[in-house]
Parts: sequence; structure tokens; C-alpha cells
Amino acid sequence: MTKSQEMTMLDIGLTHIALPASDIGRSVEFYAAYAEMQVVHRRIDRETGAEVVWLSDHTRPFVIVLIQTPSVRPVLSPLAHLGIDCKSREAVDKLCDKARQAGLLVEEPKDSGYPIGYWAFLRDPDGHTLELSYGQEIGLTVTEES
Repeated sequence: MTKSQEMTMLDIGLTHIALPASDIGRSVEFYAAYAEMQVVHRRIDRETGAEVVWLSDHTRPFVIVLIQTPSVRPVLSPLAHLGIDCKSREAVDKLCDKARQAGLLVEEPKDSGYPIGYWAFLRDPDGHTLELSYGQEIGLTVTEES
């Protein structure tokens, strides 16, 4: 199998979620600070003139696509959310402290036991919800079901 064929195979399944963003710079800073994501692609859409950014944490072939819009009506609000797993409960707590100080903490950390784990909700600059968690074992559950 060639490298090109391998790369094509990576793009099978869920690859991205697209969210409107009123200030791409603020959103990039938020996802860098709270989800360890970095810009992997940036462009101006030829048809709309909108800035488009892809963010990745480099752990799997999945990106958050941010699309510049003049105003945003939050699509992901508390129950609908993006979820990231942290390395420890302490990492969740540290990020929640930072978010609390910035006025971005929506729901304080709590331990909901197995399989939910330890989690909290944050609000991104446009009101979309990001869940920080530890101990959900999603990868283990998916592997066991395969």
C-alpha cells in the first residue's frame, strides 16, 4: 500500500464537525487553551469570503472546522457538546480553574461514576459547549465492541 492510499484510508468515518465562529482568533485561542488543538488548515472561502480554520489535537484524523460568520446562534449548548478527555482529574480541575477565572465554566466538575467519569462543561467564545472529562474509557468501549 502506498503512502497516498494510506492517507486516503484515514478519511473514512467521522472526520469533522463544523461550527460558526464570530471571531476566529478568539475561538482558536480557546480551543488551543482548553483542548490542546492547533490550526492545521486556514483559508478564505472563495465563494463567501469567510475565513475557515481547521483545528486538530493530532490524536486522530478529526478536526473542528470553524467558519467565520457575523453572528452566531450557539449550536452546541449544554447537552449538545464536544467532548475531550484529559490526562487526569487534576488536568480537568486545572482547566476548570482557568475557565472559572475567565467566566467560561458552565458546569462545575463532578464525578458521575463509570462509564461517565469525571467531567465539566465550558463555554467557547460563541457559546458552544466543550466537555472536559477524565475516565470515560470511550476508546476501550469501542475496542471491546469491535
